[in-house]
Amino acid sequence: MIIKRKNLIYIAAAIILIASFVIRGLSVSSVHPREYKEIEESGVLRAVTEYNSVSYYVDGDTLAGFSYELLKRFAEAKGLKLEITPEMSYEQRRLDLEKGKYDIIADNNVTTSELKDSLLFTRPIILNKQILVQRKRELVSDSVYISTQLDLSKKTLNVVKGSPAISRIHNLSNEIGDTINIHQIDKYGQEQLLALVASGDIDYAVCDEFIAKASLKDFPQLDISTPISFTLFYSWGINKKSKTLLDTLDTWLNHFITTKEFEELNRKYYNK
Repeated sequence: MIIKRKNLIYIAAAIILIASFVIRGLSVSSVHPREYKEIEESGVLRAVTEYNSVSYYVDGDTLAGFSYELLKRFAEAKGLKLEITPEMSYEQRRLDLEKGKYDIIADNNVTTSELKDSLLFTRPIILNKQILVQRKRELVSDSVYISTQLDLSKKTLNVVKGSPAISRIHNLSNEIGDTINIHQIDKYGQEQLLALVASGDIDYAVCDEFIAKASLKDFPQLDISTPISFTLFYSWGINKKSKTLLDTLDTWLNHFITTKEFEELNRKYYNK
């Protein structure tokens, strides 16, 4: 079982590598932050997202995922070709957006005050929270199992490098009055951290609740009952120089979120 779970990590990495060549295309001839007019003139919308079973993934011979489907609907509404690239590192997604390699980070970004210094955020798209991922308690005396947030004292939590969860963990450390160690991992995304916890390679990880819930069918040995944050607003990220793109997205989202089509999309991926 452990070997099988570890294989998922390498399989996911291979899929991401292949998908990046297939989907990336050749339209990135000059890299700089683009306003909506330039995007419209090029006819191509460039987005980056995390490869996982909620936001964006390959299902047989088709692409799927909440962020993918929502972004595809926006592109179609505006007559744009969608060019989407999977990137597991949150930090790399943010840096590439700032450089102008992509127009949108089209996955679930927590709208923290720290990130607002470097990104613009669309209107909230979903509500989500960050949770602790650990293995289920084996014995009553299990010293590894975390029962409450107070038990996080002196523990090491693994997160995707650059994750917005880092600032929340720092705040939680202040709230409990003790140190919580943070280990940032830059090779894998959230689902790969889940696999590492399930296989026993690491004891704790922090990730989005929806991604953790979607993975429980593959990792029934995991416990995701301990919240790290309150419910938070999640949005898409935009370059700070792309204000008309933000306005265009927000105008479209304000309408689309009120439709039955969005309700069905939300139910398909988040309220199964």
